[in-house]
Amino acid sequence: MVLFLFLLVAGIALIAIGASLDGMLYLLSAGVLLIIVDLLHLAARSLWGSPRRPAR
Repeated sequence: MVLFLFLLVAGIALIAIGASLDGMLYLLSAGVLLIIVDLLHLAARSLWGSPRRPAR
Protein backbone atom coordinates (compact mmCIF):
# COMPACT_ATOMS: atom_id res chain seq x y z
CA MET A 1 0.00 0.00 0.00
CA VAL A 2 2.92 2.31 0.66
CA LEU A 3 4.19 1.73 -2.87
CA PHE A 4 0.77 2.63 -4.27
CA LEU A 5 0.66 5.89 -2.34
CA PHE A 6 4.24 6.79 -3.23
CA LEU A 7 3.64 6.22 -6.95
CA LEU A 8 0.37 8.15 -6.77
CA VAL A 9 2.07 11.17 -5.20
CA ALA A 10 4.96 10.95 -7.68
CA GLY A 11 2.53 10.82 -10.61
CA ILE A 12 0.57 13.80 -9.36
CA ALA A 13 3.79 15.76 -8.84
CA LEU A 14 4.98 14.98 -12.37
CA ILE A 15 1.63 16.04 -13.79
CA ALA A 16 1.71 19.32 -11.85
CA ILE A 17 5.27 20.11 -12.92
CA GLY A 18 4.65 19.11 -16.54
CA ALA A 19 1.47 21.17 -16.77
CA SER A 20 2.93 24.29 -15.15
CA LEU A 21 6.25 24.52 -16.99
CA ASP A 22 6.37 25.35 -20.66
CA GLY A 23 7.93 22.66 -22.81
CA MET A 24 7.69 19.90 -20.19
CA LEU A 25 5.03 17.85 -21.93
CA TYR A 26 7.09 14.69 -21.45
CA LEU A 27 6.79 15.09 -17.66
CA LEU A 28 3.04 15.45 -17.99
CA SER A 29 2.80 12.31 -20.10
CA ALA A 30 5.15 10.41 -17.76
CA GLY A 31 2.96 11.37 -14.80
CA VAL A 32 -0.20 10.19 -16.56
CA LEU A 33 1.45 6.90 -17.50
CA LEU A 34 2.70 6.45 -13.93
CA ILE A 35 -0.80 6.92 -12.52
CA ILE A 36 -2.27 4.48 -15.05
CA VAL A 37 0.35 1.84 -14.20
CA ASP A 38 -0.23 2.48 -10.50
CA LEU A 39 -3.97 1.94 -10.82
CA LEU A 40 -3.43 -1.22 -12.88
CA HIS A 41 -1.07 -2.49 -10.19
CA LEU A 42 -3.68 -1.82 -7.52
CA ALA A 43 -6.37 -3.60 -9.53
CA ALA A 44 -4.13 -6.61 -10.13
CA ARG A 45 -3.29 -6.85 -6.44
CA SER A 46 -6.91 -6.70 -5.40
CA LEU A 47 -8.08 -9.23 -8.02
CA TRP A 48 -5.25 -11.74 -7.84
CA GLY A 49 -4.11 -11.18 -4.27
CA SER A 50 -3.21 -13.95 -1.94
CA PRO A 51 -6.17 -15.76 -0.36
CA ARG A 52 -7.28 -14.37 2.93
CA ARG A 53 -6.25 -16.32 5.96
CA PRO A 54 -8.82 -16.83 8.67
CA ALA A 55 -8.41 -14.71 11.77
CA ARG A 56 -7.13 -16.48 14.83
